[in-house]
Amino acid sequence: AALAIFFAASIATSSVAQAQEGTPHLMLELKDGTVDIELLPEIAPQHVERIVTLTGQGFYDGVVFHRVIDGFMAQTGDPTGTGMGGSDLPDLPAEFSSEPFGRGAIGAARTADPDSANSQFFITYADAGHLNGQYTVWGNVVSGMEYVDMIKKGDPASNGMVSDPDKIVSAKLEYR
Repeated sequence: AALAIFFAASIATSSVAQAQEGTPHLMLELKDGTVDIELLPEIAPQHVERIVTLTGQGFYDGVVFHRVIDGFMAQTGDPTGTGMGGSDLPDLPAEFSSEPFGRGAIGAARTADPDSANSQFFITYADAGHLNGQYTVWGNVVSGMEYVDMIKKGDPASNGMVSDPDKIVSAKLEYR
């Protein structure tokens, strides 16, 4: 009986592993449509692992875009909606790369400490070359950027903080 259980468990484990082969994509369902973000584990493995873990826990479902600056970026990933919160997991070390911050790049939000990224991230609306090498890029929007463009913008006078902000309706992973 123990052998049968072990055999069944190993089959289940291998089918899960097979289901997760390929490149991970973070699928963000927004009010206007779905945003497909290709994750970049080859340049930011710890950040991608964190996004995969938190998405699997449902962490991002219902989280707001608390800071949105027209022509620059939309920031989310803080369950408190204030820009000061994160997950219960430890902060991540920076994984800087030569991947540029162009339109649709996904960056890890952090404090002044480069090794303080946790769960928050931002999507750039336009080229933001001044961020290159200063923030970790862990993904790029491959479709649905028009829905990111429709996210409610914040007040420039309050550093882009949004009143009654839009939210991530749901976040899930696909592998392909």
